[in-house]
Amino acid sequence: MATRKYEQRLRAEAAEETRRSILDAVYDRLRRAPSTPVSVEQVARTAGVSRSTVYLVFGSRAGLFDALTTDLWWHRAGFQAVVDAVEHPDAREHLRGGIDAGVRVFAAHRDVFRALFSMAQLDADAVGGAIARIEENRAGGMAHLAQRLAEQEVLRPEVTVDEAADLLWLLASFDSFDQLYTGRNLPVDDVSRTLIAAAERSLCR
Repeated sequence: MATRKYEQRLRAEAAEETRRSILDAVYDRLRRAPSTPVSVEQVARTAGVSRSTVYLVFGSRAGLFDALTTDLWWHRAGFQAVVDAVEHPDAREHLRGGIDAGVRVFAAHRDVFRALFSMAQLDADAVGGAIARIEENRAGGMAHLAQRLAEQEVLRPEVTVDEAADLLWLLASFDSFDQLYTGRNLPVDDVSRTLIAAAERSLCR
């Protein structure tokens, strides 16, 4: 029994190592050549596995990009800081911490996020689906924050919950971040302060 458990553990570790090698290969490809389409063949070659192995592990090209975006948000970019902001009892601190954490997530892997968001416009069946799911979750988060701001009477009287959710969606987006970070060449701290100030001045009492 002990031998069997040991063998099972070795197989699980080998499977995870293979999975990680493939995800690293996709990430590296996007970082090094963000304007070049990503093919499963290229990913497999870089990871040192067969094309069929990529499909065996992830099911499809769409599954591969779903796994990459999940890995990017939760493991590579420190998305836990966003979760911590959401759990703050003060809605205004939730707003500040959420925007700041989101900016730092985007900045940590800017080139890869830029490639994914750009590719999503051209590849709706794979990359587009992965990004759409991220954006759907983000929309839900902004609606939740807007509702919390209203419940704690932080919103300006003339601002509705729906309007607040729309503005938060805009200010917390990758494009808003990148307009300041890349377009204006602002440091991360300045990007964060600018977006937080815009949100508070527009929405809060």
